[in-house]
Amino acid sequence: MVLASKSAMSRLIEKPNIAMSITSSGSQLSNTVAAGSASNAATADDTPSPAEDEDGHRSAARTQLLTPSADQNAKSSNMRNKVDQVLVSLIAGAAAGALAKTTIAPLDRTKINFQIRKDVSFSFRASLNYLEQTYTREGILALWRGNSATMARIVPYAAIQFTSHEQWRRVLHVDQNGANTKGRRFIAGSLAGITSQSLTYPLDLARARMAVTDRYTGYRTLRQVFARIWVEEGPRTLFRGYWATVLGVIPYAGTSFFTYETLKREYHEIIGNTNPNAFVSLAFGAAAGVAGQTASYPLDIVRRRMQTTRVNINAPQSSPTILTTLITIYREEGIKNGFYKGLSMNWIKGPIAVGISFSTYDLIKAWLIELSHLKRGRAEN
Repeated sequence: MVLASKSAMSRLIEKPNIAMSITSSGSQLSNTVAAGSASNAATADDTPSPAEDEDGHRSAARTQLLTPSADQNAKSSNMRNKVDQVLVSLIAGAAAGALAKTTIAPLDRTKINFQIRKDVSFSFRASLNYLEQTYTREGILALWRGNSATMARIVPYAAIQFTSHEQWRRVLHVDQNGANTKGRRFIAGSLAGITSQSLTYPLDLARARMAVTDRYTGYRTLRQVFARIWVEEGPRTLFRGYWATVLGVIPYAGTSFFTYETLKREYHEIIGNTNPNAFVSLAFGAAAGVAGQTASYPLDIVRRRMQTTRVNINAPQSSPTILTTLITIYREEGIKNGFYKGLSMNWIKGPIAVGISFSTYDLIKAWLIELSHLKRGRAEN
């Protein structure tokens, strides 16, 4: 056995290449194992563990879920703000219109009665006599006859007018970024007047009919006005005088809103205050009322004559047009006594009504905005 071992050793010594090959193979194997271990270690470093992979998935999914939710919240918040703005304008406009018209209702009824009669000249003494006679015959509440129809008309009318004015200002980019867009300011006011007048015109006609009749020989209720007109004159009568009204409301509403907004702008540039007090707003509104009434008064005469054709004994019983009414007034009464009859009364009631309307709107709007901000702050807390 010892001899065999020596023999094998001697053969190995005689062939050294075999020994080198074995040694080399062992070394390569060691290197391969080491490289594999390093590669596996690197892969292990780069590849997240199952727990890490799951957390990563959850994080990505959570990010994907949060992004649309944030967008939806932003959109819903913007929508709520727009709805709140519209509601604030509607409520403030309705309250402003109701207060203004109720205040000047007796003067308004007096003016309409003189507008539709060509046999009576207007004067302050005559208007005071009319108020006194109405009070003596029918009582104090008769001075507000037709005011229910006025409220049924003026509440939606004023609400729509002020709200649509805000929207038209936004659409036309009026005075945005510090620009002084006078033309757009006038157009926005005119479009607001057209919008509100078009949506409430039959109520304006009903109010005029009730104002020029008494409770014994005329209409007792607003429903009766519509029922009798529908049966006796036809539904088209409900829009008699509409185009004269639209032609009149363009200069009236345009001039009124333009004057009021321009005076507020000038006040801000001179005084530096963006929110004038109630008395200043009342004065600006009064100036706007004078300008608007004067610009549109002749067409106001025409529409009143057309609206009260069947109930006015001095008017022709045929259906008049704007042109025929204009010609008739000019031939029979002239320019001063015809187209501007009762204008001095309008210079009294117009500034009062428009001043109250504009100042009340701004005041109530500011209160409602402040109230909505307080409610929103409490809800967030």
